[in-house]
Amino acid sequence: MHRFFSSFLVLFSFLFVSCASQVIKRDGQGKRPRYEERKSFNGVKKKIALLPFFNESPFESEDLEVNATEELRVELSRTGEFIIDPASQKLFGTSKEIYVGGGLKFTQLARQAKIAGINFVIFGRVIDARVREKSDEIGLVRQTKAYTESKVEVRVFDVNAGKEIFTETLLGYADDSTYRFFANDREEHLQYRRELLRYAVRIAVRKSVPKITDLASKLDWVGRVAKIIGNKIYINAGRESGINIGDILKIITEGQEIYDPETGALIGMSKGDMKGTIEIIDYFGDDGTIAILHSGGQVLEGDFVQLY
Repeated sequence: MHRFFSSFLVLFSFLFVSCASQVIKRDGQGKRPRYEERKSFNGVKKKIALLPFFNESPFESEDLEVNATEELRVELSRTGEFIIDPASQKLFGTSKEIYVGGGLKFTQLARQAKIAGINFVIFGRVIDARVREKSDEIGLVRQTKAYTESKVEVRVFDVNAGKEIFTETLLGYADDSTYRFFANDREEHLQYRRELLRYAVRIAVRKSVPKITDLASKLDWVGRVAKIIGNKIYINAGRESGINIGDILKIITEGQEIYDPETGALIGMSKGDMKGTIEIIDYFGDDGTIAILHSGGQVLEGDFVQLY
């Protein structure tokens, strides 16, 4: 009997420990933890230039290009992982100018973009947007079915690498059916079609946001040494960008442009060399920080910085 009780006790203890190891602990508020791992985000926001899209479709030329640009601006801002530079159009112009120039303008302006602290340039176009309608053939009140589709191209240029890293054509669909008087006001009907076209474009644009966010998370954030006064090093990224007091940043020299020896075309930029590290000690301005040398050699104005 004693031996049976001892064996039962050992078995019970084993089961208890096994089950206990499977217990999901709750936090102080009694909430369960996430089952999925949180997506990697180091808290530092990448600065991007979002250029006005242009519209190649035959409908609502100016309206749809503004609609596409603003939808992408809103959705990227909602992620909390980007700062959209309001002055970027002055530097790069519009998406149409980039397409017309075949991307040459990026090569010419890459250094200016780095100085401005821009990591990526996002641009694109509305390739097509159309509405197809099918109505009942008879009756004063007729059911109209509308089939709307859009095709939007979104492209991303990596300023630090000096090359385009993303291009994709995305489709958006919006179907609707409604009853209306056949002799209804024409302007009201046109407005209805405009809304469908706008909605289809917004759907297409939204599809690019997870792809852009995932791509950006895999690439380095890069800032710049804007000024040196005495032993204080002024960086062009601060509280708004997500830089914290106490952060250690690497000082990186500018990389070299690499050209194809056969065609002479720019392939991209090589990675710069690490010169040392600096430590963030204070904020200044709307989005700047002050640092001091932490280790390594001489820091120069124009040097680039990355999270250590």
